[in-house]
Amino acid sequence: MQRNQSNKRKPQVKEETNAKPRMWVQIRLFPIWLRIIIVVAIFAAAAVFGAMFGYGYIGDGQPSDVLKMETWTHIIDILSGKES
Repeated sequence: MQRNQSNKRKPQVKEETNAKPRMWVQIRLFPIWLRIIIVVAIFAAAAVFGAMFGYGYIGDGQPSDVLKMETWTHIIDILSGKES
């Protein structure tokens, strides 16, 4: 019976007198500035593709015409009332 009790010893727990709380340090995979650049690039790409879809498929123009400066000056002229 003594032999069974000797095998069932409790693990010894070391008590630290100068225990400092552990600080959680999160290491980011992508830094904040890179995340901002990626989000802005995604918004810009979505705006370009949305304009191409709206101008080319919903309207009656060519989708590649959205990327031309003449198209935007024409749209601004229509909105400002300079052209009839």
